[in-house]
Amino acid sequence: MLERQRSSGGHTPDAGPTPLPAFPEFVALMALLMALTALSIDIMLPSLPQIGAAFAVPDRNDVQHVVTGYMLGLAFGQLVWGPISDRWGRKGPLLLGLLVFGVGSLVSIAATSFSILLWARVLQGLGGAAARVISVAIIRDLYAGRQMARVMSIVMMVFITVPVIAPSIGQALAHIGSWRWAFYVLLAAAAIGIVWAGLRLPETASSGMAVGRRLTTTALAVVRTKTTVWYSVASGFMFGCLVSYIVSAQQVFVDVFALGAGFPVAFGAIACSIALASFTNAQLVQRLGMRRLSHLALAGFTVVSFLLAGLSLVGQPPFLLFALLLAASFFGFGLIVPNFNAIAMQPMGEMAGIASSLIGFFTSGAGVATGWVVGRLFDGTVRPLSMGFALLGLLALISVLAVEGPKGMFRGE
Repeated sequence: MLERQRSSGGHTPDAGPTPLPAFPEFVALMALLMALTALSIDIMLPSLPQIGAAFAVPDRNDVQHVVTGYMLGLAFGQLVWGPISDRWGRKGPLLLGLLVFGVGSLVSIAATSFSILLWARVLQGLGGAAARVISVAIIRDLYAGRQMARVMSIVMMVFITVPVIAPSIGQALAHIGSWRWAFYVLLAAAAIGIVWAGLRLPETASSGMAVGRRLTTTALAVVRTKTTVWYSVASGFMFGCLVSYIVSAQQVFVDVFALGAGFPVAFGAIACSIALASFTNAQLVQRLGMRRLSHLALAGFTVVSFLLAGLSLVGQPPFLLFALLLAASFFGFGLIVPNFNAIAMQPMGEMAGIASSLIGFFTSGAGVATGWVVGRLFDGTVRPLSMGFALLGLLALISVLAVEGPKGMFRGE
């Protein structure tokens, strides 16, 4: 294992009492940590009506804050945990973040008011950000090049399956118990992560590792890099599409299309299109290049979104047509976002750690803000969601044009 790390450009962890787990166990642990965020969001979706009824929330759209509250904490948490893990190592901050997540789960279980539940969800997001950010940093510590791509591909395949199965788990828990049972599952996931990482994961950061630049200095370097700025802006608009879909999904599928218990099936089926896009991206990116592939996907996403918006303005589209167009949009999403993130990070070099946190903070924050607006506009039809996709897709396209220009849109890099 250690020889594999050296040959792939990574480094051997500092000598200590905890050896590095075998490859399958290491990948499984990283997959658990990265999947915690998707599980924390998607397992809650079927329980939103129960939560609204339990706390007598007057405006049904306000229940969406259970999702956006977590994402808000996640956005700010990414800004915090990256620099901390660069300065004080990976393992300690990771365990602390999982503990914060666990405390947020306990407070959610015991919440006696809707406002307490929302603050607990923000706390959960702050803790969950540690698992998301630091797991990527750990993989980067140990692997490079094709080995890193291999690990990330396996981890992401597990990560992508979570949105497919989590709503079904949440719905089953809501039927046999109450909405609080979902938080018991999240608490158990945090406890497993703490015990597993605490016992089996070594410190992977170099012993002499420290933050090489102040956060403000790095932030200035990021905002002065045109490619990084505009692709981060475009990623923020695309993430807004995802957030607007997540916060609106339960109302769209249950209230508009009256799917009832079929909601998790529809949600999971559409999520599969992102998994298919991830596989397609791995097959095509080497041949077409990140820019050409993601730009073509963005153009397709925008066209499909405008078609969906046009149909929703004329009348209520049939469910099957709506679902197919939404799945096509998310197939494009799966080709756009990973490549946009890679393009944004490409010029960062030695600033990659902190720059990743800053970019993650911005894209998540922008996504939460725009997705919250679209979700709040839900009016019992699919028009707000469809038009939100079209507008955000167009803004992402304009952002890319701002840095690439028309002639650079389809070059193969």
